[in-house]
Amino acid sequence: MSSKKRKEAPSKQHAPLEKKHKSSQPALQTVLRPEEPAFPRGGASVLTPLEHKRIQIQAKNDVLFEQATGKMAPRGEYENEENEDELLYEQRNPSSMIKRKTGVRQRKPKASQPIGEKPVRIEGLSYKRLVPGSIVLGQVSQINRYDIALALPNNLTGFVPLTSVSDILTEKAQKQVEEDHDNEEDIDQQDEDELDLKSYCSLGQYLRAYVISTEKDSKPGERGKRHIELSINPRQANTELGGTDLVINSMIQATVKSVEDHGLVMDLGLQDNKIRGFMSSKELGPGVHTSHIKEGTVFLCLITGSSSNGNVIKLSADPKRAGDIKKGNVLTDAPTVGCLTAGTAIEFIVSEITNLGIAGKALGLVDVTADFVHSGVAASSKDLSVKYTPGSKIKGRIICTFPTAEERKLGVSLLNHVISLTRKLPDSEAKDNFRTPTDILPISSIVQEARVAKVRPSAGLFMDVGVKGVRGYVHISMVSDRKTESLEQSTGPYKVGSLHKARIIGYNAMDGLFIASLQPKIITQPFLRLEDAKPGEKVIGKVERLLISEKGVNGIIVSISEGISGLVPDMHLSDIHLQHPEKKFREGVSVTARILSINLEKRQMRLTLKKTLVNSEAATWSSYDDLKPGLETPGTIINILSTGAVVQFYGSVRGFLPVSEMSESYIEDPKQHFREGQVVNVHITSINPTERRMTVSCKDPEIFGPAQQEALKNIASGSVVTGTISEKTDGKIVLELEGYGLKAFLAVEHLADGSAQKCQSSRNRLRVGQTMKDLLVLNVQESKKLINLTSKPSLLKAAEAGKLPKTFAEISEGTEIHGYVSNITSIGIYVYFLGRLTGLLLKAHLPDGAAQLPDFGMRRNQSVSARVLSVDHEQQRFLLTMREPEAAVQHPGVSGSSSAPDLSNPLDGVSRSIHDFTFGKITKAKIVSIKGTQLNVQLADKVQGRVDVSEAFDSLESIKDRKHPLKNFQLNQVVQVRVLGMHDSRNHRFLPITHRGKAPVFELTAKPSHQVSADLDILTVDKVKSGSTYVVFVNNISEDFLWVNLSPNVRGRIRALDASDNDSLLINLSKNFPVGSALNARVTHIDIENNRLDLSARSENSVKPSTLDDLSVGLVLPGRVVKVTERLIMVQFADDLCGMVQLVDLADDYSKASTGLYRKNQIIRVCVKLVDTPNKRVFLSTRPSKVLSSSLPVEDKEINSFSDIKVNDVLRGFIKNVTDSGLFISLAHNVTAYVRVSDLSDLYLKEWKAGFQIDQLVKGRVLDVDPALHHVQMSLKRSHIDKDYKPPLLFSDLQENEIVTGKVRKVEDFGVFIVIDDSANVSGLCHRSQMVDGKLADPRKLYEEGDLVKAKVLKIDKGKKQVSLGLKASFFKSHLDVMDEAADNEADGSKVEALEEMLAASDHDVSDKEPSSDMGGNDRGRQSDSPALEEGGLSAPWDWTGGLLPNSPQANIESPQLEPPKKKKRRRTSPYVDHTADLDTYGPQSVSDFERLLLTQPHNSALWLRYMAFQLEVSEPDLAREIAERALLAIPIREQDEKLNIWTGLLNLETIHGNSETLDTVFTRACQYTDSEEIHARLISILIQSQQAEKAHEVFKQALRKHAQSLALQENYLNFLFTTLASPQLAREHLPRAMQSLPPYVHLNLTSKAAQLEFTSPQGDPERGRTVFESLLATWPRRLDIWNVWLDLEIQNVGEGGEGRIRSMFEGTLKKKLRPKKAKWIFKKWVEWEEGVEGGKGVERVKTLAEKWVKKEKQREEQANGEVG
Repeated sequence: MSSKKRKEAPSKQHAPLEKKHKSSQPALQTVLRPEEPAFPRGGASVLTPLEHKRIQIQAKNDVLFEQATGKMAPRGEYENEENEDELLYEQRNPSSMIKRKTGVRQRKPKASQPIGEKPVRIEGLSYKRLVPGSIVLGQVSQINRYDIALALPNNLTGFVPLTSVSDILTEKAQKQVEEDHDNEEDIDQQDEDELDLKSYCSLGQYLRAYVISTEKDSKPGERGKRHIELSINPRQANTELGGTDLVINSMIQATVKSVEDHGLVMDLGLQDNKIRGFMSSKELGPGVHTSHIKEGTVFLCLITGSSSNGNVIKLSADPKRAGDIKKGNVLTDAPTVGCLTAGTAIEFIVSEITNLGIAGKALGLVDVTADFVHSGVAASSKDLSVKYTPGSKIKGRIICTFPTAEERKLGVSLLNHVISLTRKLPDSEAKDNFRTPTDILPISSIVQEARVAKVRPSAGLFMDVGVKGVRGYVHISMVSDRKTESLEQSTGPYKVGSLHKARIIGYNAMDGLFIASLQPKIITQPFLRLEDAKPGEKVIGKVERLLISEKGVNGIIVSISEGISGLVPDMHLSDIHLQHPEKKFREGVSVTARILSINLEKRQMRLTLKKTLVNSEAATWSSYDDLKPGLETPGTIINILSTGAVVQFYGSVRGFLPVSEMSESYIEDPKQHFREGQVVNVHITSINPTERRMTVSCKDPEIFGPAQQEALKNIASGSVVTGTISEKTDGKIVLELEGYGLKAFLAVEHLADGSAQKCQSSRNRLRVGQTMKDLLVLNVQESKKLINLTSKPSLLKAAEAGKLPKTFAEISEGTEIHGYVSNITSIGIYVYFLGRLTGLLLKAHLPDGAAQLPDFGMRRNQSVSARVLSVDHEQQRFLLTMREPEAAVQHPGVSGSSSAPDLSNPLDGVSRSIHDFTFGKITKAKIVSIKGTQLNVQLADKVQGRVDVSEAFDSLESIKDRKHPLKNFQLNQVVQVRVLGMHDSRNHRFLPITHRGKAPVFELTAKPSHQVSADLDILTVDKVKSGSTYVVFVNNISEDFLWVNLSPNVRGRIRALDASDNDSLLINLSKNFPVGSALNARVTHIDIENNRLDLSARSENSVKPSTLDDLSVGLVLPGRVVKVTERLIMVQFADDLCGMVQLVDLADDYSKASTGLYRKNQIIRVCVKLVDTPNKRVFLSTRPSKVLSSSLPVEDKEINSFSDIKVNDVLRGFIKNVTDSGLFISLAHNVTAYVRVSDLSDLYLKEWKAGFQIDQLVKGRVLDVDPALHHVQMSLKRSHIDKDYKPPLLFSDLQENEIVTGKVRKVEDFGVFIVIDDSANVSGLCHRSQMVDGKLADPRKLYEEGDLVKAKVLKIDKGKKQVSLGLKASFFKSHLDVMDEAADNEADGSKVEALEEMLAASDHDVSDKEPSSDMGGNDRGRQSDSPALEEGGLSAPWDWTGGLLPNSPQANIESPQLEPPKKKKRRRTSPYVDHTADLDTYGPQSVSDFERLLLTQPHNSALWLRYMAFQLEVSEPDLAREIAERALLAIPIREQDEKLNIWTGLLNLETIHGNSETLDTVFTRACQYTDSEEIHARLISILIQSQQAEKAHEVFKQALRKHAQSLALQENYLNFLFTTLASPQLAREHLPRAMQSLPPYVHLNLTSKAAQLEFTSPQGDPERGRTVFESLLATWPRRLDIWNVWLDLEIQNVGEGGEGRIRSMFEGTLKKKLRPKKAKWIFKKWVEWEEGVEGGKGVERVKTLAEKWVKKEKQREEQANGEVG
């Protein structure tokens, strides 16, 4: 019985119901509805099974109630949990029950019987009673990054978003969003600290909350997910309070508005802005200081007083004061009931006490209830009636309101921790260390013996879980894995006192209760929360879903427990790169993973599926504190740098792997040996837990042990050592030092003093294993374990003579010292000495002429001898010179000046020296050249200057030609200029006038205003103001920006979309804004640190949307294409705004809608079609009728909603999805139509899916529209679309001797099956005997499936429904004669005359004009006397002979002697001859032939390629390109092989007929849409065939960077280097790098391939190949396949002494332990080879050896059998 019905029950029923309970014979009642008969037909019950179940439960409860109380149980229907309180309410108030309508009349109560008042229903807060607008008291239980979790009464939890805390905090968040994040890391960290919610509230804090919503947003028609969203903003939390409600001892929520010296100014959020709050610093509570309080912090405060005028309210946030109700902080009197709101402590009179709680009245007006939990019943073992009595006054704190109640009612709590506003503490911990309940019993803990303390039959269990004073609550749904209807206190498995195993799944701080579960599935669950999982832990989960991107699978989501999932990045899917991860990791597949890291703040978990990590038994590193040097474990490389790699472990632990620690061998480029995602075993070399830094190494720790470390300390710079060469590379020699056991490096440049060629020659003479003496130690780097050597004789002699210094103390001015070049810069040369002691040799101190040479004529590691010029002892630096003392140029820092040479022919006639050109000097200059952005001028002979275009004009109006501003200047013109400074021609920078080099270039200004002004002000970045406008000049053009100059030293950028208000100019920036062009621009942003300006050339009032709110439907604006797919294009029109243009919005004619017409970074005009603000999506349109003019023709109308569609409309759309039930067609971005399979065609389609592809354009008629349900149904049947549709030919319509056309469906040995055109799938058989006249032919040689034919119906078997057809040519001759006779008989005079005139005109045109190549191909074979032939198409007849047969009409037309026929002369019409079969015989010969074939075979790539080749034969490469683009659009996505063939043909076309730019464009597109590796391979093959080896080499390198793990690609590259490029050395050097990239199991194949190339390649070295094969067989001695390959190569390349080598190979292999079968095979191969060598002389010897081997094998077997016996 619903509560609504109970409320409507009349109070007069109270008396009869009282009497009914006392009577032993209660009145009969029925459960049937009034309108239902008591005895329905058939005697069956009209109750549903659910109603039966409810009645059984009710009856059971009635029996238990009568046994316990001895009273009659009341009748009614109740819900299990929500209405348990209502059940007891009705037990106490029988007058509220309502009987069902029956025939029994209800007696009126006697007049003398008093009618009792309706008592207060005791009810607690629940999800159903919680509605938007409710006010509740909550306790902060968790603080997340973007929200706060509040524990609410009765096991509820709400969440407060960051924007619902306070107005001040919301403003801070908005400012953060609006800021431009140029320095993301710094700004993000600063903003995170500023918006950290932990600074605005604390755990355990009590706050008043306003309920915003109880459900998450959901789709229309779906039920939202439960989610309680709250607001603690005082403007909402205090919504019930007015100015008169602010009385002392009431509670109010307030926000800190400002922090003052003596306290806080508080915002109360009231409508009356004059009323504000103030909180003294003493009222914050112990340990809280105002310096720790931020503006925007929210407090629940106690009102302690007010000012005299009532405008200032005095507040206190001290929990001890506000929660101390003993001292009177209780509201006992109030002017209005609005004062009674959540958080306020009140005193009320108890009116009723039950087992469910307490009811009473506050202030004598408002009903108050304390439910089962907050009355203390749940936590206490005593009865409430013992503690409280009716009529007594008790104190409690309001925790909630009930807005839906008829009369105002409040929920209060009598729990001590709620009243005192403190956190619940266990009884045993109250006076000790103040541990919380969760500290004693953490969440997810398992309680082995939890005792049932109380039972609520329809709600759940209250249990003792081992924490004194804190019980656990088990909801009835979590008692068992099975559904539990009810619980009993005294019987059953869950009776009071029973023990159970339970698991803690939560804790509610407001209720002071643990939340527990008895379900076995919860107890056995490995993780309940993300906090339970630990990094490095091994887990088992199931694949939940795959994350798909443009590049394929970029990760998977794995569920490891209920509600807990983790992300596996693509890097961690496997140890090797998977080409198709979706095949291995399908949804639902079980996987074993290991936890990489957990981010509790973001609630994220990352996993790894790498077997090397999952199966590793090494200790996991998840904290720096537990690590120390020497520990070893595997890690994953996540970033590769030039100096090393970053290795990831578990948690936040990262380590740096230096390049010197990657291998014992020298590694120059780490990317050639390692890849991101690779797992490496490392050990710690150094660690700093404080700074969270760690260095690791891949080297074997045993190789560099204590002895080596001691030896490294003993070796010193300057010592002479001896070493043995262990390895050679291009740039270094690796040596083992004798007596030290250490490795050292000798650079090739340090082998000799001479040229680089001499050093290289010395390297070539060295061999591995050779000993080198007299090696000088240059420096020792202990941290990197690196020793550098030199063998330069000059350095050795200088070390012996003491001229090679080691320390700074050995440096003195004037001394000559020797060293070697370390680095070359623009200012000079850095010279190294021993121990990396460094000196600087400025370019001014180089020998004469050296400064003009590249790199000053020096090279790195070159020996130099110089003299110490000066020494700076404070900075420990010194300068060098290579000039003689008298010629040395004075170095910086020494006073004095040198005289400058005199000027020659100065233009101003006044200046005498270059020093006369000072800052601000006005002079004259002659223009020597005019560039786009500057004037190059001459001030005097050999004195150059420049005038930047920005320094030539004062205003934009003074520029006549804005695209070419400098056009008005002329060569040799003399202009007046003024000196600004110097120009660095190398770096193109503006420099002050003091920076003068040897060939100075002066920066000048020719502005008229600068010539007359007294002060010359140079514009710099710090002088530029945001919003100011300047005349700017284009300096450079990129895809995204126009780079402009404001002055010679101030540069800015204008986004492409901001270049002009005229959107049409943005489409071609380089044309409309060439380099040097001028325009007005406004400064929008200034970045002084990076010396960058952002400008806009748009006017201030122009429309430039920056947010979604700025967009409106119909707005036309420019945008930049940022992404192009086959289905849509993405357009960006603001920094953070992008929209999509779908196929239906690309064009007004859908047949022209193609995304291939757009390219990335293209500027286009778009129209806003829809703004989806909730989902942050924008839909755009590029229809010309929307962006250009609405008067343009529209082929396919735009559909905006379902209301735009009417029944019987014929519309076109694109197929969106193909399902088993039919097609879904996209008519608009938000309108999808459905086509049933039965409405696809008038004919039966067996494999109908093959005829439809996604994004295919189709046309159909609307059958039904339901705008309310958003349903549209369409039909694609021709009978529904075409008014002139003819029904398909049926079997019954066929007649014998009828001529039909059709298509070959199947070819068999006995004949072909033909499907008749325009029929209902009617097919017939043409036997092989009826195919050709004369001798029988093979059907398979004549016809193929899909061929178009013409046939004659020979026989019809209606009983078997079989049709026999004939294809003989003789069948159609009589048919043509009949047609001719019929034409002669039916033609009358007028028709004949008209026909003759038309034929005469046609013949005259053809004979007078020679047909062009295009028209001749298109019109060949067509009969021009039929109007239907003008349209073309497969339905129109044409001449199939193509003019090749002598009797064809075209043959007659081509006769040059054909005379025009005379008028009015009767002539027979040319017969229609169907030459369909000729297309199969001769192939397509014209454009029309190809087009016809493509209509039937649109997915045949071979046909498209033949069509392209046809166009290339007639020198039409552009048409061939268009055909290729058509093919790419026509062939569906699933036909990847066909698309790949087209891309290959297009690449071939561009290679031959295009240029490098067009080839690169096609290649880039092909890689995006098909298999990148395959496309690389095909382009390489094309380039090799076209003799472009260098280009092929570049493509090979590019392919290897992307697909280094492809064995086929690596083998092809080695083959290319050996054969095509003829560079075997490059191949040998590449082989180790390839081995690093490939997995170990393919190393054998690659090495074998390299060895084979040494034999087969003309540039190979067979001896090296033999060495490789020997090493392979030594490692894999049983791999006879390797031996066999080697043997075949030796046989093929046999030379002098080759026979002996081959025989040695045979003999050596037979000495191994072989099985008889393999030995027999080897002997047989040996004999076959000997037969072809030297006349077979060695055959007998081989047979003798075979006999010996057999005897020896038998003896071995007998010996083995004897030992066994």
